[in-house]
Amino acid sequence: MSPPLVSIIVPAYNAAATIDACVQSLLSLDYPRDRYEVIVVDNASTDDTARILSKYSGALRVLQERTRGPAAARNAGLRNATYDLLAMTDADCLVDPQWLRELVAPLHHGNVAMVGGRILSVQPSTAIERFGEEIHDHEAAITRYVPPYVITMNWASRRSHLESIGYFDERFLRAEDVEFSYRVARAGLTFAYAPGAIVFHHNERTLAGLFREGFDHGAHSRHLDVIHGDWLRAQFASSHGARVMHVLARAARELVTSEDRARAWHRTVFNIGKELGKLAGTARFRAGRTDDHAHHHDR
Repeated sequence: MSPPLVSIIVPAYNAAATIDACVQSLLSLDYPRDRYEVIVVDNASTDDTARILSKYSGALRVLQERTRGPAAARNAGLRNATYDLLAMTDADCLVDPQWLRELVAPLHHGNVAMVGGRILSVQPSTAIERFGEEIHDHEAAITRYVPPYVITMNWASRRSHLESIGYFDERFLRAEDVEFSYRVARAGLTFAYAPGAIVFHHNERTLAGLFREGFDHGAHSRHLDVIHGDWLRAQFASSHGARVMHVLARAARELVTSEDRARAWHRTVFNIGKELGKLAGTARFRAGRTDDHAHHHDR
């Protein structure tokens, strides 16, 4: 039996450094080429992204989306997708040849609304880049965290589920995938983790970058609380400390080797950034402002 037809959507903003390798990995999937389409949404890039994509004329579809932000770019791809099964990755990712087969397989179960796969660092990688695998620990996000969420750099769903929930909230310039996941969870739908569906992500390489990533996570989490606050507090209250225990157990394991102690230091830098970001996000929303300058395409 032929594998299902799938539309793959990739938002791209000033992605000249990575988009070529990303597209090549997507066009080299171990999946019949006539059973999937690749849609790249150029989100008003000002670098060489458009020129690089022009090399692939006929091999993929390139859309233009002027409204800034990954949510708007993804929505443009979703509205123009041909097929019922939808998959996403990011312009700074490489996909494993088996990625698409593994990612869409759980969608054959009718109760599964969203699927997320494994997210690893592009190789070779430094200790800081490998710590990024903890930030993007999809197994924990989907199977252990309460409430769960799926990260759009390695994501699949059916159009019917998307249309029943609504598309991505374009007010979000980051964490739009988390916000969407919360709406899916509130609707009582099911998530699945596909460990064989692997993408390799260009993680942050410096402590300054790690701090900045944590800050962005914290700042945009305030918007999540504005929209889902009461429901989130109820979820956290009923989680019996599952997330906290997971973090404590990981930290205890890291005390045994110097490499793990280095990882604990990386986590500290990220979390300091995150807490400061939460403070900044709280101040911004209290003042009734939105961040018109941030523009991020990964979670």
